[in-house]
Amino acid sequence: MPEGHIIHRLAAENHRAFGGRAVRASSPQGRFADGAELIDGRELEAAEAVGKHLFLGFGEDAWVHIHLGLYGGFTFGAIGDGPVAAPVGLVRLRLENDEHVADLRGPNTCALITGAEKAAVAARLGPDPLRADADPDAAWRRLAASRTTVAALLMDQKVLAGVGNVYRAEVLFRHGIDPHRAGRELLRAEWDAIWADLVALMREGVGAGRIDTVRPEHTPEAMGRPPRVDDHGGEVYVYRRAGMPCLVCATEVRAEEHASRNLFWCPSCQPAGTPAR
Repeated sequence: MPEGHIIHRLAAENHRAFGGRAVRASSPQGRFADGAELIDGRELEAAEAVGKHLFLGFGEDAWVHIHLGLYGGFTFGAIGDGPVAAPVGLVRLRLENDEHVADLRGPNTCALITGAEKAAVAARLGPDPLRADADPDAAWRRLAASRTTVAALLMDQKVLAGVGNVYRAEVLFRHGIDPHRAGRELLRAEWDAIWADLVALMREGVGAGRIDTVRPEHTPEAMGRPPRVDDHGGEVYVYRRAGMPCLVCATEVRAEEHASRNLFWCPSCQPAGTPAR
């Protein structure tokens, strides 16, 4: 499932392609035909991401709410002098103007909602590190009161919006935090450091379109190792590196199923126990 940085990139790309202009909308697949008909010919006034949710605004009464889920994706293309290519595959929503075309396939959610409904969706989410209006204290209050593991809490979109499995594993490694510690055992200074790191890492992810979390001294060039080859891209410390040596201490990276997701960590760099308060 795409993490928050990808959704923010999609918001920016939709705004660049269609913002401030009338958009032709259709649903070649047919499952969003009624919604597409209502926004067809209207101006795209806003494109906004909140965590893993994308909102395309065609007026206060008409927001297209998109959640890609596991299999959804957006593809963008430029329109040349010839006719627009016919949709390929099950395209839920097609947006186009005289210069650009975008196809949405396989989303978990594609629904036309009102501004009030959009606000209700956002209200259910925790703070998004990529948004200027995010309040990290809201996430801290949930963390500090919970017996649930910090690994599970960081993936809970009601606690923190936009963080997925990669950023979760990597930020805990970067700060030497055992993922099995309860949220209430996390120190406030540790949370402040995690939040600041997520803001920086996810902003870099928006720009690069991939997740890179290793520090300069641990890049392939610095360490003389081959680059990582993975369909998620990016250089990471522990994510999908189970059984491989830690880049910092050479201990074997561990993995387990945790709250129905794969969890990766280094038992030496992320020792069990809670620091003295």
